[in-house]
Amino acid sequence: MKKIFYLYILAAALFTSCEDVVHVDLETAAPKLVIDASLDWTKGTDGSNQVIKLTTTSSYYSDTVPPATGATVYVTDDTGTVYNFVDSTNTGTYTCTDFDPAIGRSYTLTILYQNETYTGTETLYEVPDIVNITQINDGGFLGDETEVRFYFQDNGEEDNYYLTRFDSPTLPYPAYGASDDQFTQGNLDFSLFSDKDFTAGQTLGIKLHGISKRYKNYMDKLIEVSGGGGGGPFSTPPATVRGNMINRTNEANYPFGYFRVTQVDSKQYTIQ
Repeated sequence: MKKIFYLYILAAALFTSCEDVVHVDLETAAPKLVIDASLDWTKGTDGSNQVIKLTTTSSYYSDTVPPATGATVYVTDDTGTVYNFVDSTNTGTYTCTDFDPAIGRSYTLTILYQNETYTGTETLYEVPDIVNITQINDGGFLGDETEVRFYFQDNGEEDNYYLTRFDSPTLPYPAYGASDDQFTQGNLDFSLFSDKDFTAGQTLGIKLHGISKRYKNYMDKLIEVSGGGGGGPFSTPPATVRGNMINRTNEANYPFGYFRVTQVDSKQYTIQ
């Protein structure tokens, strides 16, 4: 966070004398469909209530996100059962109240939007329980951060892939991480989050998702694009990250986003 702050101060110093706002004319591409389809089955719930959000891309200078309304959205499982998602508010938010998640089952998302058909398929994988959460107050590289670790038991009979999410009161956005059990097969595994700005009484949200190998690779690339790869502000940006949704009508008009189906263990930890 400090690096971003210092860069901002440097930029402000360099351009203090500029008085005119310069708008560069940019080429405007046709809007693309953006798919936010994360069907997450939280342990302890029946997973029946799910949401899929559809938007479109907009111009660089736009401060609004256009919703993609009027689409037909449904998910079909490998038994042939169909779950319809309906945008009752006309805001691009499509909801379902009868979704039936089952470990090992495959699900296919189909979206019909502006005379084009998009599809993607994912399998629901089991996630282990979070068995313990610990805290140390001298964590981090310099020993000046509060470090929270959570532990879970990996299943040694199969290859597993995980997505971790931390919702911290010290950050304006969630922190994500993707991992596998290549070096922890069948062992007690852990993930951690540390921050020197934690204060006692604050709540840290912790989520552990069981995910597919393909989604793990997708998240690795997405985290790198967002700056988590450590390339620095002046490194060459990677190519556009493509998800698992395919435009069956016009392959060149590919969408953004990913269709995932995961089981989730969720905990709330109070900083001591």
